[in-house]
Amino acid sequence: MSALGLLFGSLVGLSLGLTGGGGAIFAVPLLVYGMGVPLKEAVAISLAAVGGTSLVGFLARWKLGQVELRTGLLFAVAGMLGAPIGSQLANHLPEPLLLLMFGGLMLIVAQRLWQQASRATPPAVTCPLPDPGSAAETAAGPTCQRDTEGRLRLTSRCAMLLLAVGLGTGVLSGLFGVGGGFVIVPALVLFSSMPIHRAVGTSLMVIALVSVSGLMSQWYSGREIPPGLTLLFVAGGIGGLFLGQQIGRRLPGPVLQKMFVVAILAVATFVIGRNLSA
Repeated sequence: MSALGLLFGSLVGLSLGLTGGGGAIFAVPLLVYGMGVPLKEAVAISLAAVGGTSLVGFLARWKLGQVELRTGLLFAVAGMLGAPIGSQLANHLPEPLLLLMFGGLMLIVAQRLWQQASRATPPAVTCPLPDPGSAAETAAGPTCQRDTEGRLRLTSRCAMLLLAVGLGTGVLSGLFGVGGGFVIVPALVLFSSMPIHRAVGTSLMVIALVSVSGLMSQWYSGREIPPGLTLLFVAGGIGGLFLGQQIGRRLPGPVLQKMFVVAILAVATFVIGRNLSA
């Protein structure tokens, strides 16, 4: 059981290290079907493991200057408000329905990631920085704009967009135990023209903070969180995180992302098939 916990935790960390998100997409099915952990307990363990692993990854990227604190905190505040909402919703849904919804979420994530990987170049890299005096800037392009030095212009429209996405991420976190990096990273790239490496680092910070809120709401709901298995998942996750970051520096990002999508589709098919037959 100890070796299995470390192995599964390392797979979660590997995903976080490679993509900046998606770790908990694997955590919950691995715990439920690989180790026989009840779903609601698996959600709590997932939040603890993904949050702890993301915190370590965030600190490492922060030292490299790959985190936008202001943008990340805006996302995180909204996400921390949404996590208890998701946790309360989960209390009123039967376990088979929750797992079917989780499988559906995995399919949506797989589609988005495949589309992103299929693009020749990320939008954040190809778009030049906007001209502060350009009238066309407000008529087209991302909702959030940057000045000539690359700093985000936090207008009211931009703030509302980021808060809305952050809130949705928090609800998903509380409902399924996911960190939401698969939503945060594309949103940061597409809506705020953030470079992909900085988006991954900022995403890890948001995931860590939102996971804390989700975990606290789990405790408040009376969910048991086994410390031994949780620590094994965190330890394996940290090891997998650094391994994923090393691999990510050596292999093409689109290829890794498509391999990740294939793995998500396999797990989603299994989860949906298992619960439809039940």
